[in-house]
Amino acid sequence: MGLLRSLSGRLLLVTIAVVMLAEIAIFVPSVARFREDYLMERVRRAEIAALTVLAAPDQMVSRELESELISRAEVLNVVVRREGIREMVLTSGTLAPIAGTYDLREPPILDLIRDALLRIAAPEGGVIRVIAYAPEDMGKELEITLRAGPLTDAMRQYGLNILILSLAISVVTSAMVFVAVRRAVVSPITGVIENLKHFSENPEDADRAIVPSSRVGEIAEAENAVADMQRDVQAALKSRARLASLGEAVAKISHDLRNILATTQLMVDRLEMSQDPIVGRTTPKLLSSLDRAIRLCQSTLTYGKAEEAPPETRIVALSGLAIEVAEGLGLIPGDASVSCLVDVDSDVVAEADPEHLYRVLNNLMRNAAQAIRNMDRPGTITISTKSLDGTVAILVSDTGPGMPAQSLQHLFKPFRGSASREGTGLGLAIAHELVSVNRGKLELVTSTTAGTQFCITLPARAAMAAE
Repeated sequence: MGLLRSLSGRLLLVTIAVVMLAEIAIFVPSVARFREDYLMERVRRAEIAALTVLAAPDQMVSRELESELISRAEVLNVVVRREGIREMVLTSGTLAPIAGTYDLREPPILDLIRDALLRIAAPEGGVIRVIAYAPEDMGKELEITLRAGPLTDAMRQYGLNILILSLAISVVTSAMVFVAVRRAVVSPITGVIENLKHFSENPEDADRAIVPSSRVGEIAEAENAVADMQRDVQAALKSRARLASLGEAVAKISHDLRNILATTQLMVDRLEMSQDPIVGRTTPKLLSSLDRAIRLCQSTLTYGKAEEAPPETRIVALSGLAIEVAEGLGLIPGDASVSCLVDVDSDVVAEADPEHLYRVLNNLMRNAAQAIRNMDRPGTITISTKSLDGTVAILVSDTGPGMPAQSLQHLFKPFRGSASREGTGLGLAIAHELVSVNRGKLELVTSTTAGTQFCITLPARAAMAAE
């Protein structure tokens, strides 16, 4: 059972079967040729015996010589046929009934094969007649009769020899193919399987990853594919481990930060009583930011999972939200290095969770501002929108230096899409997830040395209906 289940075992059996089929294909015509040669040899002997009689005085020989000639020719009688005249030259006396007549004068190959197979399967005994051209005189025909038993025995012995030889060739050939395939194909595949088993025991161990070494094209491709898969698995495991550690750390930080922010909120509440107009304008925004930070810390502690909480969607005025984010980042009124332009009409709205959308815009605009400040020239961040078929697209564009190629390859993957050494690579991953849970899509439109543009696509049907 184990042999049949293994690749090399099945290949061994298939090789034996194929070789045997090939030998059978050779065996059938070879047996037919053997039978024809056997009969033609008797015809030649019969011709020699007939010439002996025809050369004798009065074409007569003694009974003893006639018996000797018939015995050596291994026939029962010999008839010479010339120009339609049949002449009995040699005879052994009374003959048994003729079981079959075979014509060897230019016979079709299919007839020879058919007669040969029938002769092997025929019962022993009986007498057959053979008609053929005389080998030394094609104008003369010979007709001989002989016992079928010796012919059948000879053909069966020949077939047995061919069978034994075929089996020997099959076994030797199959063994050679088995060893060759075992070493060239099965062993490398087995090595890949063993490596996968070894790797599965501890995927985080880099030393357990396969090192491609095969020179066989298909096996080399399999090894390279396994190596790529193992690298991806190890990278994913490392990312998950870092996320787990980060989650635990964030939970601890959020707990303490919530308490600190709550204390700060109490202090800011007292600023509302100030008569200073600047303080009066700033305090509500400061309180709003503190409320948002406290709610974020609380949701982190409460939810405690990798996924974001389900969104509480509502109609959001995009112009006011974009200005609020820009003011919170200090981009309005801006400074000498970075300026912000909110090119959004006041009536443009979207259906989304305002807290989620605030965090997305805050992340994208902060990244753009950091990229511009790292340049030697000032730059601009532009927020614009466009409506398309029940959706609204929010475009966040900047005139910064563009994103590195490595960041573009892993743009929305945690810890891998950071555009700076100081970044964690989490911001864009979080933004992408937040947009997704709001039934939207975040994608990079372009990133060149002339600037970068992101597009946030959100549903707008409900908003339009509300209007």
